[in-house]
Amino acid sequence: LLEQLGVKLELLPDGSERWHGCGKDTARCFGSVLAQTPEYLLAGRWTPPCCLRALRATARHVLAQLEAAGVRHWLEGGSLLGAVRLGDLIPWDYDVDVGLYREDVPKCRWLAAVAATGRPVEDAQGFLWEKAPEGDFFRVHFSRSNRLHVDLWPFRADPRGVMTKETWLGHRQDVEFPERFLVPLGSVPFAGVVAKAPNEPRAFLEFKFGPGVVENPEYPNPAVRRLAQDLGNG
Repeated sequence: LLEQLGVKLELLPDGSERWHGCGKDTARCFGSVLAQTPEYLLAGRWTPPCCLRALRATARHVLAQLEAAGVRHWLEGGSLLGAVRLGDLIPWDYDVDVGLYREDVPKCRWLAAVAATGRPVEDAQGFLWEKAPEGDFFRVHFSRSNRLHVDLWPFRADPRGVMTKETWLGHRQDVEFPERFLVPLGSVPFAGVVAKAPNEPRAFLEFKFGPGVVENPEYPNPAVRRLAQDLGNG
């Protein structure tokens, strides 16, 4: 019955919790994301709590690895939007986006290994680092079985003082931006830790998404489904 209803988290009478969703040894709770829209959004639901838990764990792990290695990095896209709005993931998100300086990639042992061999590498905690098949960026999965992930986008500063990269996927926020947003880097609360971020996160978000995005967020592809449909406003 719980499976039929899509219930992933059960709150027991004694206050404890029982999870019925995905874990390290299972697949994630949703299939391929089509047109930037996961199937749970099409069903009028937000991200299952077990998937959010796995995304938070993967994000915290990746951010800690980059920080320890001295890699300059920052929250990107919807992940930064969630941090500014909630100090957490946006409740309908399906991945985490992190930007980093391309020249710092060799500083991280896992990224360096993937870049050198082209093959995925599993670290000691069971997270899987790989080169993304869609282009020139990296991806870190919760596990080999569970492909909830963090995307790592290598940027470089061009002579104009603009941050650019090699792969563009056509997302509305996927644009070049002035390096001044990163010099110096700032920080924001995110998923239980303090994460590196652009120094003016609201201005950065409005540069990428447009004015008012913090107060009025939208699903990744409004042409497929709009947030207002699930808030009773459309």
